[in-house]
Amino acid sequence: MRLCVKTIRSTNRQSWRGFGRERRLALLACLRLACYARPIVSRACAPMPEEFHFLLMPGFSALGFMSAVEPLRVANRFRPNLYHWRIVSCDGAPVVASNGISLNADAAFAQVEHAHTIFVIAGFDPLARYTRALGDWLRREYRQGATAGGIDTGSFVLAEAGLFDASHALTLHWEALAAFQERYPHLKTTQELFEIDARRITCAGGTASIDMMLDLIGRRHGAELAATISEQFVLSRIRQRSDRQRLEIAARYGVHNRKLIQVIGTMEHHIESPLSSDALAREVGITRRQLERLFSTMLDDTPARFHLRLRLERARELLQQTDMTVAAVCAACGFESPSHFSRTYRAQFGTSPRSDRHTSR
Repeated sequence: MRLCVKTIRSTNRQSWRGFGRERRLALLACLRLACYARPIVSRACAPMPEEFHFLLMPGFSALGFMSAVEPLRVANRFRPNLYHWRIVSCDGAPVVASNGISLNADAAFAQVEHAHTIFVIAGFDPLARYTRALGDWLRREYRQGATAGGIDTGSFVLAEAGLFDASHALTLHWEALAAFQERYPHLKTTQELFEIDARRITCAGGTASIDMMLDLIGRRHGAELAATISEQFVLSRIRQRSDRQRLEIAARYGVHNRKLIQVIGTMEHHIESPLSSDALAREVGITRRQLERLFSTMLDDTPARFHLRLRLERARELLQQTDMTVAAVCAACGFESPSHFSRTYRAQFGTSPRSDRHTSR
């Protein structure tokens, strides 16, 4: 302060002569304030960062988790202190992802109180570490105002805790959709990339976590920031909620015949009660022979074998991702008897249904 005032005095000595003593003292007081002035901001008025708790279940999807965290990191780069996040595990110990990467946890879920937003991220067998204590904690935090989110198969954990009801739609990874519907038939599911309502958020996982987070950031801080973050990830566009999780049938199977695409779609919707080739042909207004020719020419297969493979693939999903009995999976995929199911399953995958379940876990 003395240096500041002294400098002004020395450089402006002539200008002081026209001022009276009182006016000079008043001006010096103002200069002292100017030299020491700092913006006064109450900590109570400063915006607090929005906090996320990511509960990682053993075998969680690393891609789904990283795709959720990275947009928050980049948002903080452009606008500091917008977001803060913590990694939570079931017991506070490191958690191993499905790809073998181990992440340290900041806390066990039981140590977390009054959370703002909780995202549960899981992978295969999402309920393997589900406990009554975990369910109690999720319900308590939700009752106290927390937003509950599920990424990939994290929706299983939230559903098991009773945080969904039939009036709200939810989504999850398409591969686990059938297993989820079998376990929670009363809940409304979609195949959207993500679903957001007031206090429940669900996401298909994978790179869809990026789109979900960009949507949340855009709602809170504007579309311009969301677009800026998207450009950092070299994304050509931000996908909307309603974008499809899976490739279209034409892209998945490399076919473009409209009737063939329609038949495959019908097969996918009739896993539990498979239709005969005659019935499938009638669905699209062609003869059975024409249908068989389409499959032979474009897929080098028969309608019956193709439909059987779809049913077996669904059966494998249910075996690996649910606790359904082999008999229940057999019935859910349209097989007449467990013995027939086991024979065809072994012929397709080289192992029995029961052995495949144990191997996957």
